[in-house]
Amino acid sequence: MTKFLLALHVLAAIVAVGPVTVAASMFPPAVRRAHEEATGVGTVRLLHRICRAYAAVGIAVPVLGVATGAAMGVLGDAWLTASMALTAAAAGVLAAFVLPRQGELLEELTGQGSVERRGTVQLAMFTGVFNLLWATVTVLMIVRPGSTTGA
Repeated sequence: MTKFLLALHVLAAIVAVGPVTVAASMFPPAVRRAHEEATGVGTVRLLHRICRAYAAVGIAVPVLGVATGAAMGVLGDAWLTASMALTAAAAGVLAAFVLPRQGELLEELTGQGSVERRGTVQLAMFTGVFNLLWATVTVLMIVRPGSTTGA
């Protein structure tokens, strides 16, 4: 059962977090280019939709992670506690800064036809923080300090 839960957890992370990470990273430059291209607003709208939809699906990642940790008997381990805290921080950055700012920029773009570069730079910073948090969680999941697997 543990291997099954772990496989689901890893698959959920790849399928849910990967698209959010990529689409969120593509969003700021897409907004900057949107006023120059006829299909630019559609691309920006699609990237925002991908981020929202996969963020919702991404809830499965920590749920399956906790189930896997419980099955493995490692819920009290420091590396897992740190991973859960960083996952919560990443979710917070996404929900409080990335998705709302994407929505604001999309509204500005559809209303005015352009946005100030400052807004896209700020969004890129928030997205970078989100991506860095997820990268750190990924490393912790692989390295697992104190692991008995020899990794």
